[in-house]
This record gives sequence, C-alpha cells and structure tokens, in this order.
Amino acid sequence: MKKITVNSNDAGQRLDKFLIKYFKTMPQSMVYKALRKKRVRVNGKHEKEAFKLSCGDVLELYINDEFFEAQENKTFSAIKTPELSIVYEDENILLCDKPQGMVVHSDENESVNTLINHIQSYLYNKEEYLPENEQSFAPALANRIDRNTRGIVIAVKNAESLRIINDKIKNREIQKFYLCVVCGHPKKQSDRITSYLIKNEKENTVAVYDNPRKNAKTAILDYKTKKTYKNHTLCEVELHTGRTHQIRAQMAHIGCPLLGDGKYGITGRKAQVNKQALISYKLKFDFKTDAGILNYLNGKTFEIKNPDFGKEVNNILSGN
Repeated sequence: MKKITVNSNDAGQRLDKFLIKYFKTMPQSMVYKALRKKRVRVNGKHEKEAFKLSCGDVLELYINDEFFEAQENKTFSAIKTPELSIVYEDENILLCDKPQGMVVHSDENESVNTLINHIQSYLYNKEEYLPENEQSFAPALANRIDRNTRGIVIAVKNAESLRIINDKIKNREIQKFYLCVVCGHPKKQSDRITSYLIKNEKENTVAVYDNPRKNAKTAILDYKTKKTYKNHTLCEVELHTGRTHQIRAQMAHIGCPLLGDGKYGITGRKAQVNKQALISYKLKFDFKTDAGILNYLNGKTFEIKNPDFGKEVNNILSGN
C-alpha cells in the first residue's frame, strides 16, 4: 500500500482521471477494476470514480508495486541546454516563439528535440518544475502549430492555468493572428472566408468546400493584405477556428496558396522555397468571462517583434 497526498495541481480532477494520469503504465481497464474492487481509498473511504479530488486529500492505493515504478516521464532531461525564444513569461504561463522545423510534441520522427521537452528542461533548470513533487501534472502546451510553421505557442506551468487557457481557447476568447506570404493577389483587400473541411487521414490533407457537407468541419478566418508585391502578397490572417492546415487550405482555395506550400501550392523547383511562409506572430487575450488567476492577462497582446520568413522568402520578395 502507498499513500499519496493531492496537491494543488491534482485538485479538481475526477478520481479516475487522476489515477489514469498517475499510473502511466497501467491499462485503464485495470484502473477501473481497482476502483470497483475498492483498492483505492480517499481519506480512509471508498469513493466512486467521479469523486472530485481536493487539495490535501490522502489516497491509499492498494496496487501492485510494479505500477509505481518509472512513473515520471523524463525525456526532457536529454535536453541539457534548452533553447527557447521567449515572448512572455510569468508565474503561470510561458509564450514561446517556436522555430520553423521543430515539432511541439513527440512524433514518429522525433522524440527528444521537441518544444515541450525544451520548455520542461528550462523550467526544471529554474526549479519551477520538480517532477518528484508532482503526481499527475507536468508543464504542458495549450495550443500547437505545425512543424514547418514558426510562431507563438502557449505553455502553462500549473494545472489551473491549463484548465483556464483550454477553456478560453475553446470559447474563442484568445485571438490568434498569422502573417503569410501568398502567391498572387487576393481579389479583395480583406475578407472573411467560411469553408467546410474534410480531412483525409491517409494523405494528411484536407479538402475544402464552399457549402456544408457530411462530416465536414466549419472553418472561418479573416484576412487582410498588408503589402502587395509583383507576384506575391503579404497577408495578416485572424483564425476564428483551429482546423488542420486551415490557413494553407483556405488561401489555396481562393487561388492564393502560401509561398513554399508543397501540399496545397506549387511543388518542385518552381516552388523556390521548401517550407510554407507562415508565422503565428500575435496573440490577444480577449476574455469575455472570468479567468480566475489569469484575469490580469485580459486585454493584453503579445507578438513577435521582428517576424522574419527567412532568407529564401526575403530574396524572392526583394526581387518582386
């Protein structure tokens, strides 16, 4: 039997959800079996799976020792010297300028050099993240952007901030702005594009339709031109939904694919650039409802001061 005490980052969770996070190697079916067999007690009592945990609750776990071993995920420890471009940081959140080419989480091609590992290593070195003091929480990302998109990603340092930021993103109370270079010139200087997207999982692409279709997800964005070149246009895009490849697919659908976009634009030598010219450069916190410990962020805007698309794109634009 092992006793653990619920801390502030564990509080507010359902008992079953906490146990699933805590026992990373235990199948979920065994977690629920342990609850049914009354092998878990909270403050000396047997509680149902939906019981909400409070800070200071003491859990008695009558679970096989093997499931208590290697609970911590320490892949971040492989990052000895974290490299981060920090846009803003306080005791609750961290806004990072993710470089183009870096993944935010592990995938089939990369498990160490990820943005979240760099962030966790950075906070560990500052002693703001101590895995040995945590049961179920680790610093996490509240949003994500594609490997080949540069820009601002929101990281959170505690569970309460993660809950709030996730809620604000869901309710569209955080505005996200992008800069992109598109091929050609949009017919309108500014416009709202509403489309319907269906994802092709096998090809990792989305099909764009002008009218609703079965299984299609609504995608909405606003764009406005900021500078016009001979063959290209610099646009600012505000996302109102967060769909896979949304900006790339919708701008291509109106005849203006992103420069360097091999999926929805020009491929091969004609592309001249092998990564899409897209930067998530600005965030605005626009809370319509209470944000608890993050209320101080309401109305604040954060942006990358010198967004740059890189030498290849700059050379193309300078020749326009």
